[in-house]
Amino acid sequence: MGIFSEIFSWWGGNTWGTRLTIARQGRFVGSDSLGNRYYEQIEGVGAVGPLGRLRRWVTYTDLAEASKVPPEWHGWLHYTVDTPPTEERYTPRPWEKPHLPNMTGTPEAYRPAGSILGAGQRPKATGDYKPWRPE
Repeated sequence: MGIFSEIFSWWGGNTWGTRLTIARQGRFVGSDSLGNRYYEQIEGVGAVGPLGRLRRWVTYTDLAEASKVPPEWHGWLHYTVDTPPTEERYTPRPWEKPHLPNMTGTPEAYRPAGSILGAGQRPKATGDYKPWRPE
């Protein structure tokens, strides 16, 4: 993200204040295939997070969307693993699907059969529905 957009677009999440914080308190750990960059706070005042460990954070390439964090980095950000994926080889399990960001609001969003935007037909009522009526 360019410096111009960091100054004038706070909704992206990466602002000039974020850049200043990274310069003063952050240590670059690595980046993922989507271009997101991951940091760990340098030891000092306020460096210890709620779990008694150094704080970790991510800066996104465009809009700040948490679903854009791949599984290998998600584990590191949430202290599930201590070693970042850049220091060890991450191999996905056979049952894991490739990472997809949140598709809500896009043409690729999930639309079940019977929804307004879905292609299928909603099944007919079976007749076993009895509405509540006050007595």
